[in-house]
Amino acid sequence: MRFLLLFALLVSLTGFAPPEPTDEVTIIVELDQSPQSFVDEIESRLPRIEVVAQYDTIFNGVALKGKAKELEKVARMGTVMNQYPVHTYQILTEDVDSFTTDKIRSNLRSSFTGKGVKVGIIDTGIDYTHPDLMKNYRGGFDTVDFDEDPMETLEEGATLHGSHVAGVVGADGKMKGIAPDVDLYAYRALGPGGMGSSVQVIAAIEEAVEDGMDIINLSLGNAVNGPDWPTTHAVNKAIELGTTVVVAAGNSGPDNWTVGSPATSSGAITVGAAALPGDVPKLLIPGVRQQIDLQPLAGSKPWNLTKKYPVYYAGTGEEEMGSAKGKIVLFKRGVVPFHEKAWKAYKKGAEAVLIFNNEKGLFQGSLDGLSLPIPVAAISQKSGELILAEAVEQNQWVATNEERTAQQVAPFSSRGPVTTTWEMKPDLLAPGTDVWSTVPGGFASLQGTSMAAPHIAGIAALMKEAHPDWTPEDMKQALISGADILDKANPIEQGSGMVDIEESVTPKLLMDKRSFSLGKIDQSFFKKTESVTLKNETDSDMDISFERPALEPGESWRLPAAFELKAGETTEIEIGIGLTKAFLKEGIHQGYLKLKAGEQIYELPYLYVNQESDYEKVSGFELTRAWDDPKRYEYRFHLSEDADQIMIDLYRAGTMLHEGQIVTEKKVRAGMQEGEVQVEGLSGPYIAAVTVVHNKETFSYSFPVLLPSD
Repeated sequence: MRFLLLFALLVSLTGFAPPEPTDEVTIIVELDQSPQSFVDEIESRLPRIEVVAQYDTIFNGVALKGKAKELEKVARMGTVMNQYPVHTYQILTEDVDSFTTDKIRSNLRSSFTGKGVKVGIIDTGIDYTHPDLMKNYRGGFDTVDFDEDPMETLEEGATLHGSHVAGVVGADGKMKGIAPDVDLYAYRALGPGGMGSSVQVIAAIEEAVEDGMDIINLSLGNAVNGPDWPTTHAVNKAIELGTTVVVAAGNSGPDNWTVGSPATSSGAITVGAAALPGDVPKLLIPGVRQQIDLQPLAGSKPWNLTKKYPVYYAGTGEEEMGSAKGKIVLFKRGVVPFHEKAWKAYKKGAEAVLIFNNEKGLFQGSLDGLSLPIPVAAISQKSGELILAEAVEQNQWVATNEERTAQQVAPFSSRGPVTTTWEMKPDLLAPGTDVWSTVPGGFASLQGTSMAAPHIAGIAALMKEAHPDWTPEDMKQALISGADILDKANPIEQGSGMVDIEESVTPKLLMDKRSFSLGKIDQSFFKKTESVTLKNETDSDMDISFERPALEPGESWRLPAAFELKAGETTEIEIGIGLTKAFLKEGIHQGYLKLKAGEQIYELPYLYVNQESDYEKVSGFELTRAWDDPKRYEYRFHLSEDADQIMIDLYRAGTMLHEGQIVTEKKVRAGMQEGEVQVEGLSGPYIAAVTVVHNKETFSYSFPVLLPSD
């Protein structure tokens, strides 16, 4: 952990808005020893600095508050490894038609309600005065303001996300959550606008573990598709200490390799979002087979256009527009807020507005209270570029088509696998679209994997009440053993499938290895055997058998012969695979092994990556000025595999003038990369170009960075 990592709620985000500077600064310092002696030294040597909090469970650290000049002295103390400024940034949420927790609770035949189970919501806080939340609220902590009042931000930069998540878990009033008698605790790690730093999140995890939470819900994350980011390590540590941790997978789908930290934690229960059956609008371009997915923005009118329209491209919305009368206006996502883009297009006569992403995947957004009589929707970067090429440049008119969909993986839900470990994620799915829950002052519908995760946290509370001695591993095992595979979805999209609440709480068959992540295959001949423990939880004997899978060229499986598993019996079986690299296609190989237990079918997902795939070698690049030295910058990024050489160049955004190479390294090992550079005399928007040389191939990635003026 070297410096600040920003965390977004897994809903939409338009851009960043740094807070106004103040005389006092709050930082968290990481120490190389237990914090008590450090605190004693601070209190004797630097009495003007206030010690706000101490941490010694997930990591060794201290939160300090004081004037920057005083805090600079802390950085020079020998026991300080790193220091972290606390920043906040803006998010928006999604407001749509609703799905209620009653619909999933109706499948529960038992009487469990989560009574006596402690669930910590690490988020934007909770409106504990809400009539449906106040009965179950028990307390918590605020690692933004460092006090014991984790209330949602209710004024400037107001938030509602944590209250919504909490309601899904354990509301008890007009609305009933999944576990309506649970003990709810709030840990406010995300401040005004709904953003916070990695250390605020890590500190909140520590507070929750120290308070004895049975379950923690983290509906937050970032875009780093790797296993070694600091928050992933913190989640792993919490699980080791006996806390079940549920994490939202992310909203960067539908591309593969988009699950972000801390959802990349091996031990966490990583949750993707399922979309329920319904009519979904799609955009059609004449002569183009691909239909374009639309994601209506919060507060938008439904996308129910019945005619064809030409498309007007307005860039990022910064330039003056001409007339858009009778047209759909297409914007690129950028610095201009969504509601300003929409208002500008409406004033020019637009029939509808599309905003395409400036990075991979779909996104969600809001009109921020603006009410317009025209629909406004988000589309992916790939879809936006397709409209530009096939509709705008070819002067083609586009049409709208409604498609009736079955239950499926939500398009925005992040997909696996995880680079470096090559593990399968997400672990399972839960409802994540149009979810109705509590917010300050009332109720609202939101969507995202943020809404899917608390369904699982609530179900985990029911499981903990039913089985008090179950460990985090037992909880995860039961959840994924009972999940139901969705048709036409791959393991890296859904893991073990849609959660089954009854099978989770009262399972029939438990498997301690619900998926086979076999890793990256580089050798010519590969063999591996996995042991799987099966436990019959029923009072009846079960006949166990495997169905032979369809084999790919170069692939062979060794599966157990049919046998009987007695009532209450536990046994261990072995499953083997053999692979011949020369006959296998490069890329991701995945599927399901079918196990029949009595009359019930269990499908075990498997995954391996042969040689190379379409994952990015670099993700999560950051270049941040050190808080105590305006000339010193710290960089950090995740490298998915070993590299022969890495180079980082800076280019002026817009003109692409080369400002110089700031990093060059040879023989670099996979994992988190971090270091320091000196940057002088530069300010404003830049592009950091990261070049990776791997196995004599060159890969280049560009990341926008903003260098502040002095």
